[in-house]
Amino acid sequence: MSMDDKVNILLVDDQPGKLLSYETILGGMNENILKANSGREALEHLLKNDIAVLLIDVCMPDLDGFQLAAMIREHPRFRQTAIIFISAIFLSDLDSLRGYEMGAVDYVPVPVVPEVLRAKVRVFTELYRKTRQLELLNHELEQRVTARTVELEDSNRKLRESEERRSHALSAGQMGSWEWNCGSDRYIWDDGQHRIFGVDGTNFVATSGNVRSLIYPEDRDIFQRALNEIAQTGQSKQFEFRIGYPGEPVRWCLASAAATVDEYNKVERVSGVTLDITERKEAEEKQNLLTREVDHRAKNTLAVVQSILRLSRADDVSAYMSSVEGRVHALSRAHNLLSQSRWQGLSLRGLLEEELDPYRAAGKILLDGPAIALRSSAAQSLALAIHELSTNAAKYGALSSLAGRLSVQWSLVTDHLRVQWKETDGPTVAPPSKAGFGTNILFGSVEKQLGGSVKMDWLASGLACNISIPARNGIETNGSAAGLYQDSEEATVSQKPITVGNLRPTLGTAT
Repeated sequence: MSMDDKVNILLVDDQPGKLLSYETILGGMNENILKANSGREALEHLLKNDIAVLLIDVCMPDLDGFQLAAMIREHPRFRQTAIIFISAIFLSDLDSLRGYEMGAVDYVPVPVVPEVLRAKVRVFTELYRKTRQLELLNHELEQRVTARTVELEDSNRKLRESEERRSHALSAGQMGSWEWNCGSDRYIWDDGQHRIFGVDGTNFVATSGNVRSLIYPEDRDIFQRALNEIAQTGQSKQFEFRIGYPGEPVRWCLASAAATVDEYNKVERVSGVTLDITERKEAEEKQNLLTREVDHRAKNTLAVVQSILRLSRADDVSAYMSSVEGRVHALSRAHNLLSQSRWQGLSLRGLLEEELDPYRAAGKILLDGPAIALRSSAAQSLALAIHELSTNAAKYGALSSLAGRLSVQWSLVTDHLRVQWKETDGPTVAPPSKAGFGTNILFGSVEKQLGGSVKMDWLASGLACNISIPARNGIETNGSAAGLYQDSEEATVSQKPITVGNLRPTLGTAT
């Protein structure tokens, strides 16, 4: 309600002449004048309209002014409504006191002085307007406060959700967040930062000195220089550093930081996140090591292939190609098996089965021995030795006839790997008149490359070859060969013959 809005003034009197005179007196106030001839009619007007001021005659039939005022005051809505009594008779002090007890705010005696009546009524109408304006302003203020409260609650909810998402993202990414105050030289760390640095957040105070004490000594200056550079230039920066002490396991961290400036463009604080990249660094180191290992193995393999090409002998080109291809294939098979094991060792059984695969026949070949993983450095040398033995057996020995049998047994005896190659029921064999290239490869691979020994016996029943290799040169001690098998049965000591297939007596040189 504004100051220009009209208010309702209710005149209550049982005499129409008096009502007309009061209406005439108050007509110049430019307000809404309502009239009632009885108390009952006055109550009806009150229930239907908002009344600013009531002018009530004290003496009325049925329901006098005092009784009407009492009824009005009993209703919560009208307890603050201004009531002015008009009386044509003399009222005693007791009557006046009773009227005030009923809630009257003033008395006007008859004859009524128009200016006095208008002045009294005007005071209460203005008070009514201001009261309504104040109520309206309070209501608007309450609405604004309610709306602002809802906005703040929504903002706080979104902030909490954002913080939860940030915390979950940092936790999922194995990251921690931090803040460095340039002026106080103090840090603020979250739980992720404490976890990465391995300290208890309830007891650890993140001061500059305490933080430096956790960083690897050689990286402390790197860490501080990076922070100082950000504080001086205001530019974002990434830098790596280590956590821990020399001689102990260390963790690699990657920090990404940015500066916050004040209104004068001066850096106030540096905020950032820390990512634990230890696993990535270890993976990179393993990758580099594997690359160097593969490069080394490739050079060695090429050197062996070069020697095979230069030293192999044959009567014609076809025989020469077969001889060379067989030996190169032996190296290739060993290389493939090593690649499958990520150069972490090679199953001796797997190497034998792979090399003897071209000569398989039902019940002809028996393999027996424990699960042993060969070193990658020994696998290729032993692969060439086994290739020469198997090729010789296929051309001239037990694998060259249907009745022939081959038994390969291996064991660990006094820190040596012993392999017993025994051919039986094949053609009669005799020692060669001279050592061929295959014999040289066999002895060179075992004795020169692996520091072992080779003993060959040309028995009437077939060739028996005993190979002995120091375990430290040939066996992988940090891994288990069981993991190199496709079938877990093969990881146990067994007597499992190689079956299926036809004889294919190709490749190789007589020894």
